[in-house]
Amino acid sequence: MTSTPAPLPRIAIAGIAIESSTFTPYRSEEADFEVRRGTAEILDRYPFTPPEAEYVGVLHARALPGGQLEAEVYARWKQEICEGLAAAGPLDGFFFDVHGAMSVVGLDDAEGDLVTSVRAVIGEEVVVGTAMDLHGNVSPTLFENCDLLTCYRHAPHIDAWETRERGLTDLVAAAARVRDGGPRPHRSLVHVPILLPGEKTSTRIEPARSLYARIPALTQRPGVTDVSCWIGFAWADQPRCQAAIVAHGEDPAAVDAAALELATALWEVRHDFVFVAPTGSFEECLDEAIASSARPFWISDSGDNPGAGGADDTTFCLARLAAREEIRSGEVSALMVSLVDPATTDAAREAGPGGRFEAQVGGRIDAREPGPVPLALQVEALDEAPGTGRSAALRVLEDGRPTGLTVVVTARRSQWATHGMYERLGLTMTGPDVVVVKMGYLEPDQYEAAADWRLALTPGGVDQDLLRLGHSRIARPMIPFDPEIPPPTVAAGGRRH
Repeated sequence: MTSTPAPLPRIAIAGIAIESSTFTPYRSEEADFEVRRGTAEILDRYPFTPPEAEYVGVLHARALPGGQLEAEVYARWKQEICEGLAAAGPLDGFFFDVHGAMSVVGLDDAEGDLVTSVRAVIGEEVVVGTAMDLHGNVSPTLFENCDLLTCYRHAPHIDAWETRERGLTDLVAAAARVRDGGPRPHRSLVHVPILLPGEKTSTRIEPARSLYARIPALTQRPGVTDVSCWIGFAWADQPRCQAAIVAHGEDPAAVDAAALELATALWEVRHDFVFVAPTGSFEECLDEAIASSARPFWISDSGDNPGAGGADDTTFCLARLAAREEIRSGEVSALMVSLVDPATTDAAREAGPGGRFEAQVGGRIDAREPGPVPLALQVEALDEAPGTGRSAALRVLEDGRPTGLTVVVTARRSQWATHGMYERLGLTMTGPDVVVVKMGYLEPDQYEAAADWRLALTPGGVDQDLLRLGHSRIARPMIPFDPEIPPPTVAAGGRRH
């Protein structure tokens, strides 16, 4: 007589994923997000779903980093997620697919608020797992409502999908085990009061490279399933923002020891973090770029990086490029990419390829000095794509003749990180003498294209000089706001229930 196989564990998937600066004037809204609903659409996002489970997709929304999410949009999506989970029937697991640094107007801990509401619907017995960006935050509320937490181990995030696959695979296994009467995972949390920008914690350089390299060996210890290190999100002024170590597994003593060991390793290098590239004011970086024989010479306009939540339209760099004599004369070619400016983009489309017009460029969202820059422009190329919306490459003119400066404007906030984005406008990453890009650390295509590179410490909503931003609500003491912090001593956590 053959036995009937046990039914597959039922795993629901939902989340809202965005990284939000509370220091930028931009407000993220529904139109900024790619929204998926229902099982078929959501599973298209996960080509790696383990076959040992049945999946129920509810709602997933994701967006380029930006400002705080409008409260009404968040409330509507939270209600839709909770109602969808209530209608899903009995569940064994829930995969909480979030970034970890979402800010919502009026909330200090958006992910904690969302997962608490989810728990109220699905109950305490369902196993909850999440896979996050290492620039997210692990608040006590988020930790208490999740059974398994993991995050990326690389910055730039070359392992984003690998991390989601690891998190979902571990969740499916744990949900099946708990359903069949097995133990829930033990997990541990150690906060380390350090708050640093990603540009000081890239795993390309020390000490982050060696710190994250310790993780695989820790996860191989008996009784330890996963160990993760969150650097935290530096551009939000919230009590939850700080570094965190989380471990989970079956052996409480081994899990606690692994978490405390990695937290201690982070504490030991607390004063060793440096910027991933040489830094300076924009004027200093531009002086170096023009004098250098390295071509192309890239400069990051780091204070307005849309990939961290910047408004993507400050004109601090644009105005200085347009005024620089070597660029005005055409002796040096420069590309400024990109500023979100729907009005100028529309004017470029109306003028058409080769057409000329005048515009006040940028400075409409984040209007800090110098605000919109008046420029005479010639349309070099036009394009339209899902990520950028309408876009235009515009040559700056002076007295009717082309200068050496080209500026890219877009209808949507976007981050120009790949060769393909440039090629759509007839541009290349290696063609100009100087490329100024609204980025922090360079993404892989950019990094390979740059013959040399500087990180300009420019103003904006994601200013690398955290002390200029005015944090007032974070925990203290905290590096770099204070000279010293105490060493970690205990791992907080245990088994849920």
